[in-house]
Formats: sequence, C-alpha cells, structure tokens
Amino acid sequence: MALDDEKSDRFEENHTRRKVKFEIYGEEMIEKTVNSSGNSGRVYLPPDWIGTKVKVVKC
Repeated sequence: MALDDEKSDRFEENHTRRKVKFEIYGEEMIEKTVNSSGNSGRVYLPPDWIGTKVKVVKC
C-alpha cells in the first residue's frame, strides 16, 4: 500500500535523536527531576505558580 510506504519513509525505526535549541523568555526558571507517579511522571512546582502558563523541555 502506498500509505504504508510513505509512513516507513518518514519514520525510520533506527532514527537518532538530535538536540535542538529552544529560546524561551520568562520570569523564573526551576530545574527539577521528574518523579514516578503511577503510569506517568510528576514534577511539583511552587504553589504561587498555580494558574500560570509553564513550558517543559526535556534535556
């Protein structure tokens, strides 16, 4: 099928991940380690950050 061929061209099983550069402007930064939480991960942030927009970048 043509669709299967297109998918295999775009997504190689042995692809390498390259780091990319992000430039982010904000008011404050915290570096944390993600902890296990059931089938997911969790990061605790300060309570005064509640209701604010945050961005998470995996390093």
